[in-house]
Amino acid sequence: MTLRTNARVAGVTFLFYIAAGITSLALSGRATAGAGTAAKLASIAQHETAMRGVALLSLPIGFSALVLGVTLYAITREQDRDLAMLGLICRVGEGLSGLFMSTALALLWLATSGDGQSDTAATRALGAYLLRSGAWSPSAIFFAAGSTIFSWLLVRGRMIPAALAWLGLLASVLLIVVLPLQFAGVIRSTNFFGVLTWIMWLPMLVFEVTFAVWLIVKGVATPARLGSPLVPQTAER
Repeated sequence: MTLRTNARVAGVTFLFYIAAGITSLALSGRATAGAGTAAKLASIAQHETAMRGVALLSLPIGFSALVLGVTLYAITREQDRDLAMLGLICRVGEGLSGLFMSTALALLWLATSGDGQSDTAATRALGAYLLRSGAWSPSAIFFAAGSTIFSWLLVRGRMIPAALAWLGLLASVLLIVVLPLQFAGVIRSTNFFGVLTWIMWLPMLVFEVTFAVWLIVKGVATPARLGSPLVPQTAER
């Protein structure tokens, strides 16, 4: 595909990815409402359709990550092929980590097994583990790493406006710093819609929506090489 086509495909995929991700979060938040593991499992049992929707959405979300990896690699590989390949691998890891589908279905089975033992210590422990692993999937780390690499290549290559590229880089670095702290339990927050979540993800949301529209409407400029003029020519190939 041409540079222009890759840019448009990436832009459309970004918008779909964001819409599907937000929908999945909304369905998951509705299905897992409640205080405590037992209450969340009871809520899942009452919102079986919503939980199945979360499981199904993991497939197009994962596939979108793969498409973004390929198209962003095609856009940035002329700037640094090795880094672009690493970014692609991270986005592939993100997509394959869409095995959250199995976590959603496991939670649904646990909540609807109907054995009358839904409040046992073992069930609560397993439910708590699945809820935590589903909320903070390792795919987020792969996403943040891939986004950091591609954003850095966009900054270096001057393929999009500098302010937009730097916003993407800073938003990605913020996630790279905070997400491992959450996984390690240093920052104890698993609320999808809490203040910390907004602080973490809002800059990335603003960047990706703006970047997607820019890719669709304007495309990207030919990557600037070291020693090239500061203002690269817009690519039409």
